[in-house]
Amino acid sequence: MDPTPATPGMLDACFLGPYAENDGLLEKLVVEFLRDHVYWRRNFHPEDPPAIPTDAAFDPGYRAFEARMRRELHQLSAALKKSVPFHSPRYIGHMASDLLLPGLAAQILTLPYNPNNVSEDAAPVTVDLEVEVGLQLARMVGYPHDPDRDPCAFGHLTSGGTLANYQALRLALALKAFPVALRAAGVPDLDLPGDDWTAFNLGPSAATALVVRWKDWLAAQPAGAHRAWKAKVEAERIERRGLVDFFAVHPDLRVPWVLAPITAHYSWSKGMKLLGLGRAQLRLMPERDMRLDPAALQETLEACLRLRQPVLAAVGVFGTTEYGTVDPIDALVAARDAWLPRGLGFSVHVDAAWGGYLATLFREADGRLRPREAVAEGFARFPRLHVHAAVEALAASDSITIDPHKLGYLPYGAGAFLCRDPRAMALLAESADYVFHDHAPRGYRARYRNLGQFIPEGSKPGANVAAVYVTHKVLPLDHAHFGQLPAQTVRAAEAFHAEALAFAARVRDRVRVEVPFPPDSNLVCVAFNPVGNRDIAVANGFVRRLHDELRVDPRAPLQDRSFFGSATTLRPQALGEAGMRRILDALGLDPATEGDAEDHLVILRHTLMNPWLIDRHNGISYIALYFRHLEQRIDALRPA
Repeated sequence: MDPTPATPGMLDACFLGPYAENDGLLEKLVVEFLRDHVYWRRNFHPEDPPAIPTDAAFDPGYRAFEARMRRELHQLSAALKKSVPFHSPRYIGHMASDLLLPGLAAQILTLPYNPNNVSEDAAPVTVDLEVEVGLQLARMVGYPHDPDRDPCAFGHLTSGGTLANYQALRLALALKAFPVALRAAGVPDLDLPGDDWTAFNLGPSAATALVVRWKDWLAAQPAGAHRAWKAKVEAERIERRGLVDFFAVHPDLRVPWVLAPITAHYSWSKGMKLLGLGRAQLRLMPERDMRLDPAALQETLEACLRLRQPVLAAVGVFGTTEYGTVDPIDALVAARDAWLPRGLGFSVHVDAAWGGYLATLFREADGRLRPREAVAEGFARFPRLHVHAAVEALAASDSITIDPHKLGYLPYGAGAFLCRDPRAMALLAESADYVFHDHAPRGYRARYRNLGQFIPEGSKPGANVAAVYVTHKVLPLDHAHFGQLPAQTVRAAEAFHAEALAFAARVRDRVRVEVPFPPDSNLVCVAFNPVGNRDIAVANGFVRRLHDELRVDPRAPLQDRSFFGSATTLRPQALGEAGMRRILDALGLDPATEGDAEDHLVILRHTLMNPWLIDRHNGISYIALYFRHLEQRIDALRPA
């Protein structure tokens, strides 16, 4: 039976709350399930006597240990009061907010059991939950999610989006290089490409089909031939040879590029270094208005084909970390499909670490994509046409990164990697006899019960998995349930945008204020320049002083801050020359000339996640209060 659609009252129960209004609910849940855990321990083998004597609490050593523990915990609790107040509607800085109670309670409940989700031997319950989380997220983005139909998408959790992006690189490289290894090993009967370039550019779908044919062919060989051919192919794989040796024995191939927008997260640079591809192979594509420029992508692909430079993957960002903008994912998918017949095959990966959960707004309870007109009800501008097109194109991408610990409102340590067709995941498999048992898989769910074979980690907490799974069950990933949360944040972003325009009109005699581009999601940036100033460096200094009053200062009490915000920069490379000129002209600034220390523009960045930014119950708009605070700061900073 489907859950009842979310209502305002239900949403009030979702969080501990800015004032800890739901402390009683969380306390009841924690106490109830702590007692339940104690009951489980005592009834595992009730015939076993207590190992800790009942009078142990009176021993001096026991009491001294308890005293030390209490002292350290009290000191920790006192120190943590200096933490960033993510829970407050006065916090509009980075991508963090209050935590959903179902996830928080589920994580606390699971922690004493301490499951390690690398293997069913160490986590027989939460490994199954992790496989289910992958299916839940696959349904949210439009991937095939029926485990009884092959192929069905697969997903797993990671420590965050950085590791999920790295997993995407690992899989894309393994899949791209495997057909070359089959050729080098001389495997017969598989209708292999005639040269290394063609084999390296089969594209993800054809390469995956070749992996399946290889596994079927290998399974049909006699035992001795099976072992020999498996060893021969393994010896030729890029994972065995290493990058240097692989490209040395295949001199017609170059190390492939990864094409990503300039606004891509720095994790892509990390991943390229970790994998050994090298930062130089990460080619950052020009943008227009903070979104990847499809024309620049086409020019780069033309050059790659002309120079016989292979491409590993084209990356699109669904909700940039700095600006919340959405790349044209549909254009990336179309480019992949158009260039494949021309001999240039590559994967499309979507980094939706921030914006992934926005897809709930676009999803019906039965999994269908909602038309744009239906999604737009109740919003002023959302979703813009290119955003809806990008959501629709998610289903055609090859892999996706999503962070439940961002817009999923879950505790940190919960990123996610999804792949649309996981039949090539076997290429990532590692074996360890003491952890993984070589028995035949019993279907989709059983195939991934030894998750440690496929994931980068050697250990991973099952408690995080429980938090994500329970949250998705309490708030299913569609517009009527979980979608109510991002809907509130988008409405807050639209209200923030409107308030910023009114604020700009109020202070136009003192400061020029611009919203550089309308929000695609729930981040809004604002640019400032004192009236009469033409120098970018002076404008940046002014914004930095504004930001000084909006950031956490560990040396000062948190209560001294009225609001918390963040700052970022606008650069010509991300906006395009025309876009940068448009914003500078609106602010009355001269473009930077050669030799200028600053060619970028510092702006304030606001992440509008908190559900109570507009507190209708008490008639308070924290957005309006924020702009009044900014006005006071502007007056204080301007010389008399």
